Amino acid sequence: MTQVLVEARGLGKAYPKVHRSGDRMRALGRLLLTGNDRDRIDVLRGVNLEVRRGESLGLIGENGAGKSTLLKLITGVLTPTTGSVRVTGEIGALLELGAGFHPEYSGRDNVAMAAALHGFSSAELRERLPEIIAFADIGDYIDEPVKHYSSGMVVRLGFAIVAALKPDLLITDEVLAVGDESFQKKCVQWIENYLDGGGTLILVSHSMYHVQKLCRHACWLRGGEVAMSGDVFDVTQAYLAYHERKSAPTRSRSEAAQAGHEFSVLGIALNESESERPLMLEFGDVLRVRVRVRSRDGRVPCVMIGVVRADGTPVYGVSTEIDSASPHRVAEDEYLCEIEFGSLELLPGNYSVRVHPMDTEGVRVFDTLERSLTIRGASREFGLVRLAHHWVHGSRDER
Repeated sequence: MTQVLVEARGLGKAYPKVHRSGDRMRALGRLLLTGNDRDRIDVLRGVNLEVRRGESLGLIGENGAGKSTLLKLITGVLTPTTGSVRVTGEIGALLELGAGFHPEYSGRDNVAMAAALHGFSSAELRERLPEIIAFADIGDYIDEPVKHYSSGMVVRLGFAIVAALKPDLLITDEVLAVGDESFQKKCVQWIENYLDGGGTLILVSHSMYHVQKLCRHACWLRGGEVAMSGDVFDVTQAYLAYHERKSAPTRSRSEAAQAGHEFSVLGIALNESESERPLMLEFGDVLRVRVRVRSRDGRVPCVMIGVVRADGTPVYGVSTEIDSASPHRVAEDEYLCEIEFGSLELLPGNYSVRVHPMDTEGVRVFDTLERSLTIRGASREFGLVRLAHHWVHGSRDER
């Protein structure tokens, strides 16, 4: 069985509330007198996590979700308030810019100190120093005090040291968000080679592209708790859908439609299901949409059916009037229409099927009803849909 490098059980971290001067002393007094400080803020609660050798885990979540706190607990920078965390093997960590560097010393001197702290002999340092300097690629600044470095140069030097160490476990916190594009590419290539060689990675990033590219698993923290963990594509797609829903305007059926306006939607069925729970489909599946529309005076309605992203961005829409189709009359005041989308080319993510009944001329909209749709699949393509394509030169396969 693969060795477990990181194991967290019920892990939590809390801090006393210190809004005003004197709060720290009062919190300390309560702790000394009662052994407990109930007036505190929980930053992290009940986190269970396991990372095995050779695995790659992406930690995602909004600012303040507890990602950096979790990394500091894993690396031993902080001690847990509740629960426990156990780490096996050598850790290489890049948590904060300049952490561990002495600002008055040169980059070369800081490399020497870091090497000594990690048990390098003088001979090993002499052997690896050119490699570290070349990877950092900061020119003559290697002999300048670190306090003169830009944030990108600090990250370059820190990553170069970690790359030379080749630790059992690499932990990075937004390191790919700093520095120029060429250095980011160098870091990504090094991490890929590191993982191919059996290395283990915990990566914090707001870039879902990098998380999907470098990690096989993901853990989504929300409000200090684990909202979801598992396959990297499932978790990142759920996280992106969450943000899309947050930015989507609230929509509900109009009061006029509920009060019996000229046309209103009676029901929507997606692939024969009228449930209001999101329909789960795999990329390329067939989607059938069946709509029942009430017509107050029996006139034939025009029905528009469309697909929008969870944030409301339109993807595609078509109507019975555009396609010269006609809803089928099933009762004196009820019409039925059905449309099928074969091999749905929507990229993985969360969407909604939106239906509008319109007047016979297809001019006025009288009602709106939506049903949620989730497309699953492993894809790092950008946008909303997959366009048929092939690479003209050097193509191995065609899509």
